Amino acid sequence: MRRLFYKGILADTIEIGGPDAHHLMHVMRAKPGQKVIVVDDENQVARMEMVAFSAEKVTLQLKERLEANTESPIELALGICLLKADKMDFVVQKAVELGGNRIVPIFSHNCVVRYDDKKAKQRRDRWQKIADEAAKQCGRTALVEVLPIETMKKFLEHAPYEDDMDTEFLFCYENEDKLSLKESLRRTTSKRYLLLVGPEGGFTLEEAEAIVAAGGQSVTLGPRILRAETAAVAGLSIVQYEKGDLGS
Repeated sequence: MRRLFYKGILADTIEIGGPDAHHLMHVMRAKPGQKVIVVDDENQVARMEMVAFSAEKVTLQLKERLEANTESPIELALGICLLKADKMDFVVQKAVELGGNRIVPIFSHNCVVRYDDKKAKQRRDRWQKIADEAAKQCGRTALVEVLPIETMKKFLEHAPYEDDMDTEFLFCYENEDKLSLKESLRRTTSKRYLLLVGPEGGFTLEEAEAIVAAGGQSVTLGPRILRAETAAVAGLSIVQYEKGDLGS
């Protein structure tokens, strides 16, 4: 059953507009009586029935409230250095499926791709659309924000979260051969994690030193060299398995 995210609070009757309404009417060719799952801004979930259609909106009536919170007990942000287009698309999609809360695309020294301001906005818009569709497909009860592309320097000047809650900042580094991600996770009781993954060419020594200076802990994912997109998926999976709800 299709899942929609409603910008508001669930009520007995609501109206859906914009791209979701267009998709229901013109792509799915929905008819009165068909049902969808709707999630509101407070993560409330309900099964609702489409009862009326206008030129730009679909009217829905509430049929059943559902207890269906699928969010992880931890907060997990992914900082991912820019990869080639199809690989970034893949990482964004999988980060949402694996319970990530926020995705930060980062331009670092060894990134192959280069975007001007216009292209950077277009790519960010595309990744946000991919993230939104992934959230609907995998049954999330919250959308995942893809932040604008920023430089490594700017990224390290601030945490991806604005409050003072402790964040475990970990970065996957090919030159780390002592501390594994699993071991690092077992040393902490934090409920918030930031995982940073480099580009195809990895981090430079200067970048690694800057990340450590900013509070990052280098970790290894194992003895084999992983592609950047594999490292992102593996890292997120390990964090969610050890501290979140993957496999629960």
